[in-house]
Amino acid sequence: MKQLLRFSMTIVVIMIFSYSCAPKNYSSTSKKIGYKEIKSSTDKKKIEKIVQSVVENAHKALGSPYKYGGTNTKGFDCSGLIITLFKQQDIILPHNSLQLSKTGVVLNIKKDKVNKGDLVFFSNNKNKTIDHVGIVIDTSDEEIKFIHSSTSKGVIVSSTKEPYYKKNFVQANRLF
Repeated sequence: MKQLLRFSMTIVVIMIFSYSCAPKNYSSTSKKIGYKEIKSSTDKKKIEKIVQSVVENAHKALGSPYKYGGTNTKGFDCSGLIITLFKQQDIILPHNSLQLSKTGVVLNIKKDKVNKGDLVFFSNNKNKTIDHVGIVIDTSDEEIKFIHSSTSKGVIVSSTKEPYYKKNFVQANRLF
């Protein structure tokens, strides 16, 4: 009898553990990660509306403090800010700068115009591994302005004309 009870308890524990480790299902209205899924399921006017909302919400987040792993106005890390802005539009993205850099299409800065709503990526380490991300809010021929969450200043506007960001710029990506 003790063996049967022990076996039953083991099965229950395994079932609970298996369920808790199962991948979370996103709502059917959410768009999964990736350029093709977003691009193919969204028309141009809808894309413009999404970009406008994302950029407006980025401006609303200005002044929020930095918080590692943060995804709300009590504190954002750089990728947490980006995923929150897009999640508000039912677009699910990874909470990691390097993984975000693999989402969408990498732009050729010399040929492609960077647009409002594109993502910009930076690296401040020797091997140039991407470790920071921001969202473009304005562009000109010589400058890209972007909103991001800085570890020292929280959510701010910065520019690729600033020496630090000019030196550490890696790439820009377009999600749609």
